Amino acid sequence: MKKTTFNIKNAEFIDLFAGIGGFRIALQSYGLKCVYTSEWDKYAQKTYRANFNDTPDGDITKVDERTIPHHNIICAGFPCQAFSISGKRRGFDDTRGTLFFDVARIAKFHKPEVLFLENVKNFAKHDNGKTLETVVNTLNDIGYDVFHKVVNASHYGAPTSRQRIYFVCFRKDLNIKTFKFPAPINKQVKLRDYLDSDKETRKYEIKRNDIKLQDVKISKDILGNFPQKPIRVGTINNGGQGERIYSPLGHAITLSAYGGGAASKTGAYLVNGVVRRLSPRECARVMGFGDNFVIPVADTQAYKQFGNSVVIDVLKLIFGEILKTLDRGNDEK
Repeated sequence: MKKTTFNIKNAEFIDLFAGIGGFRIALQSYGLKCVYTSEWDKYAQKTYRANFNDTPDGDITKVDERTIPHHNIICAGFPCQAFSISGKRRGFDDTRGTLFFDVARIAKFHKPEVLFLENVKNFAKHDNGKTLETVVNTLNDIGYDVFHKVVNASHYGAPTSRQRIYFVCFRKDLNIKTFKFPAPINKQVKLRDYLDSDKETRKYEIKRNDIKLQDVKISKDILGNFPQKPIRVGTINNGGQGERIYSPLGHAITLSAYGGGAASKTGAYLVNGVVRRLSPRECARVMGFGDNFVIPVADTQAYKQFGNSVVIDVLKLIFGEILKTLDRGNDEK
C-alpha cells in the first residue's frame, strides 16, 4: 500500500471551535502550522487575536467548507450541543442541526488524515450512549477509523482534575486499526506550585462568617507524595457548588465556565490561612498556558475562557501518540 503523504515537517491543521487556542499551542509545539481558525465568541476572539495575531472566522455553521484551506488535521473541541437522534441510525444525516455536523461536513469534503476532537466526559453517556454511537457511525461513514477514551488531566501531570473524552480518528486508507492513548504518567504536582503570592491575589479572598474548615490530615503515600486529586478541607455556607474549600497540596477542581457560589468557576482554596478563589492567571497555569499567554479580557470573561478550554499538557501527550502511530503505520507499509 502507498505510504501516506503526511509529513510532520509540513503538516497543517485547522482549529475549529478554537476558544482561546489550546489545541493550537499543543500542535504548534510539534512544529505544525495552523492554516485556519473558527471561533464565534467575540471575547474569545479577542484573546485568540492577542496571542496569535490571527482573528478567527465567526460562526462555523455559516462557513462554506470549500473556502477552508487544505489541511492534514482537524482539531475541534466541539460544544456538547444536544443531539436529536431518531433511532434510525442515519449516520451523517442524524447529526444535522448539531455543531458536530460542521466538523463532519468539513472532514467529508477535505478528507484530512487525522481528526483530533474533545468533549465533556458525560458525552459518552448522553442519551444512553446513542449520541456517542451516532458520532462514531458518522465518522466511520465518512471514512475514518475512530478511537476514543475518557482521560483525567490529574493523571497526566496537570494540577487539575478534568475528565474529558478525546477522539482520535485516522482516515481509513492509512489502515491504522489500533491506537493506544498515553498511559497515565507518574508526575507529582501540587496546585501550590502554580499559585501567585498572597500580595498578588488579595482581591480574590473570600471573607465570610459561614466558612467552616475541617481538621483534615493530608497523608502522603509510601513514596512521600500528596494525593493527585482535589483534597477537600472545608465549606462555605452549605457546601454547594462553588462553596467547597480545597487544599493547595492537592489539585484544583475542574474549572467551569458557569456556575455560582462564592467561589464560582474555580472553587475555593485554603492558601496560607486565607480562603480564596484562583486568579485568572492561576487558572491559565493549571490548564497549561504559560505566563507569556496574554489575558486581555476582564476576569469574568477570563474565567469563562479557561473553564471552556482544554488542558494543553494532555493534548500534547495524546498528539505525541498520534505521531508515533502514524510513524509505525508508515513503517509497516
